Formats: sequence, C-alpha cells, structure tokens
Amino acid sequence: MARQADGAELAAKINGSLGRRHSTATVLFHHALAERLGLGPTDHKCLDLLYERAPMTASELAAITGLTSGAITGVVARLERSGRLGREPHPHDRRKQVLRPTPAAVREVHRLFEGLPEAGGLLEGFDAHQLAAIAEFLSRATDLAYQRGALLRAQVLAAGGRQPSSLSATPEAS
Repeated sequence: MARQADGAELAAKINGSLGRRHSTATVLFHHALAERLGLGPTDHKCLDLLYERAPMTASELAAITGLTSGAITGVVARLERSGRLGREPHPHDRRKQVLRPTPAAVREVHRLFEGLPEAGGLLEGFDAHQLAAIAEFLSRATDLAYQRGALLRAQVLAAGGRQPSSLSATPEAS
C-alpha cells in the first residue's frame, strides 16, 4: 500500500512542480538558443516545426502555431532573409508554396546541440524498460501539450479574441 502512495505522490510531483519546472527551463533554453541563432523565439520555434514536419505551407504553419497569416508572413520573410528557410512550388497547387529549412540551417542547429556534451549522458544508467517509460511519457506529454494548446486557442477564438475566463485582468473592488 505504501508503494502505491509513493507512486501517486511521485506522479503528482511529476505532473505538478517538476513538470512546470521542466517546462520553464525548456522555454528559457529555447529563448537562449534563439538568441544564439540571432532569431526571435517565435521564428526559432517556427523553424523547429518546419524541421520536424516539413514540407509545410505557410497556412499549415499558421494553423499549428495559432499565429495570424500576417505574423506567419513576417516569420517566413525573416527566416528566408536569414538563409534558414527555402520556398518551393507546391506539387499540387501552383498558388501555394511549401516551406522547409535549408540544409545550412539544419547543420547550424545540429552544431549547437553537439556543443552540449552533458546532454548525451542524460539517459545513461537507464535500462531499456526505463527508457521505454521515459519515451512514452515524453510522447504523451507532447501530444497533450499540442492538444491543450489547440483547445486554448479555440477558446480564445470562440470568445472573439478575448480571454475566456472568469478572472478579470484587474482586481475586483471588494
């Protein structure tokens, strides 16, 4: 029975303080990485999405990120000017273009991650069962983050662009 309580306690800690701490550290790391690349955080993460999912159209990138078409136009223009993004004709629709990171951009990011030797040892000491559990957790956490992000964006859109919350931006007078 004590073992189950320990597991529930650990799960609560992972879903709570450890999860938030990891999320914050990850966001701050990616802000620093974007700065090192000479990019803004939004441009960096859009480039990262393109690296993960390319080829993709600008409208598909806008749908995933929740950015407006105007904002995506700016992101694409900046990434293209920096030599990190290429455009190609869409294979089935001449009116569209597909976006993908340039080989030079991919090499640049790989070099930055190679410079983090301590990350290579992060998974040392875990057996195959533990590594499978870590992989499953990360997969679930990633899927949940994408789903919750989409839901939150949909709620904002349904509220006409306003934050759909019972909390107001200013404190109520008592």
